[in-house]
Amino acid sequence: MKTLVTVLTMLLTGSVVMSADLRKVGDRAPDFSAAASDGTTVKLKDVVGKGNIVLYFYPKDDTPGCTKEACGIRDTFDEFKGLNATVFGVSFDSVESHKKFIEKYKLPFVLLADTDKKIAKAYGVADDSSPAAARVTFIINKEGKIAFVHAKVNPATHAAEIKAALAGLGD
Repeated sequence: MKTLVTVLTMLLTGSVVMSADLRKVGDRAPDFSAAASDGTTVKLKDVVGKGNIVLYFYPKDDTPGCTKEACGIRDTFDEFKGLNATVFGVSFDSVESHKKFIEKYKLPFVLLADTDKKIAKAYGVADDSSPAAARVTFIINKEGKIAFVHAKVNPATHAAEIKAALAGLGD
């Protein structure tokens, strides 16, 4: 019960701890392979070079802050496409959980299941003891380098902040 209360408190307050190894602007984006909500396996190396990639980490499917964040992106998704960006949401939830979250809120982008925490650890948004990924967003450019990092995400304004960052980067 104590663990559940701790996780819920972290999710509600956004106090999920990041690793000291948080990737920075200019770093090469760590490659990964992950099961995706659309039934495919997404490999970063297969997507790099086709436009900017928005890789946003969030704590948990279908929780208030994560839903607000995802729906904000959903509501302006055409603008993201117009900025030549591919969006991937990443959490520790399963593909099945992601599918339910997508169906419930009609999300038009792919969610990645990082059930073993490998992606989150590679990007420095979690460690072995983390119950959830920290709410952090990275934009990866065509060269495979991190062009933008947002570590203090406000779910209500996140979509607008990402769009502004993408517009500043160009395609």
